[in-house]
Amino acid sequence: MSGKISVGILFLFCSLSLGVHTLEAQSEEASSRDALMIRSIFDETLTGGQAYDWLRFLSLQIGGRLSGSVEAEQAVEYTKTVMNDLGLDRVYLQPVMVPKWVRGAPEYAYFETAPGLSTTVPITALGGSVATPSMGLKAKIVEVKGIEELEQLGRNKIAGKIVFFNRPMNAQTIQTFQAYSACVDQRYSGAAESAKYGAVGVIVRSMNLRLDDFPHTGGMSYGDSPISSRIPAAAISTNGAELLSATLSLNPETQFYFKQNCRTFPDVKSYNVIGEIKGSVYPEEILVVGGHLDSWDLGDGAHDDGAGVVQSIEVLRTLKAIGYKPKRTLRAVLFMNEENGLRGATEYASEAASLGEKHVFGLESDSGGFTPRGFQFDTNEANFERIAQWSPLFYPYFTDRFELGGSGADVGPLKPQGAVLAGLRPDSQRYFDHHHSDHDTFDQVNKRELELGAAAMASLIYLIDTYGANAPE
Repeated sequence: MSGKISVGILFLFCSLSLGVHTLEAQSEEASSRDALMIRSIFDETLTGGQAYDWLRFLSLQIGGRLSGSVEAEQAVEYTKTVMNDLGLDRVYLQPVMVPKWVRGAPEYAYFETAPGLSTTVPITALGGSVATPSMGLKAKIVEVKGIEELEQLGRNKIAGKIVFFNRPMNAQTIQTFQAYSACVDQRYSGAAESAKYGAVGVIVRSMNLRLDDFPHTGGMSYGDSPISSRIPAAAISTNGAELLSATLSLNPETQFYFKQNCRTFPDVKSYNVIGEIKGSVYPEEILVVGGHLDSWDLGDGAHDDGAGVVQSIEVLRTLKAIGYKPKRTLRAVLFMNEENGLRGATEYASEAASLGEKHVFGLESDSGGFTPRGFQFDTNEANFERIAQWSPLFYPYFTDRFELGGSGADVGPLKPQGAVLAGLRPDSQRYFDHHHSDHDTFDQVNKRELELGAAAMASLIYLIDTYGANAPE
């Protein structure tokens, strides 16, 4: 009896051991296969990629693509043509109503320390701001480091003045997007909050770690305040902010003058541009890769977010070029109106829900065309732990930094549908030198860095398509 048990146990042990070795062999085989596929993806993108040429046209022939502008509509037609030329299974436009804000004539500003003694400084109107009076606006200026100081100063010290928000991005914060998030509230809500205390205008330090003469625009909001109470808001360059702050410390009676001519018009129709390759096994499951087609009107929007747009198209081009047949439907979505409304992303998610589409994954590139370092994921820990097991496959390409938390603004509205979300994370140290400014131009994008990002995105899409986005329950 004991001998039979021993033999049985030995047989069971051998069977389990054989099974483990078989699973390990299968795992090694799959890993080797995946490594070869990713190598072929990088080879194709780095030698046959077209993203840089597409970006050249988008940036230099079309330029800044503010929602509602002629340039935005030209970008719609151009990218639709590009995806049609790739021979995708389907390319179409999705209508969306977007805001139309126009900057008007170039802004002008100076500060005055005494009658006839003035110094000009670079400014730019914040997106969505109202204009100054036709002859401009001149008033004493009060400097604060943040919105919370307004209440401390009170109406008596603010009424009739221009509020100067001068909280810089924290240079000690290594993750520059965290530094940006920590001070962007003064740009977004500064005018609405200052108006409550009787301020007549707002000047905001540009969101930029570098000291330079480029003012950086960006979206701002008046909330639900009536039009009659809205005050003009502009960004000042970091050099200008430093000079103005130093001058105020010596002469608190300094006055500031600025003139801007921006206007808001009724909403106009625009489009998301969508191209897809139909899945061969699970066509109802959709994997989205995207960026936003609109940009601000300063510079040509090469990094923000022309890079993400062309990288997303390049993902589909690369996979098609190497003969990969996806199991799931791959869809490149070029979203309209991320910068001042997120209307394109909202419309896309709303229509997807109404059609009953099943989005299982969304990957966004909206952090510039710099050297890719990895990805961030917005999902639960079980899904992330499963996906993070693939990071060694990205090690040879220096893009193996996988982190839980964060994705992208345009794929964000897909989260309620249960999609796993992700964002490409390039090196961020130079991004805010360019962000929303005249310094965001095509010549600031490196071809190889742009292509490495596209290849990393295509590799992640391949793995998600092959193994799914969700961990087994």
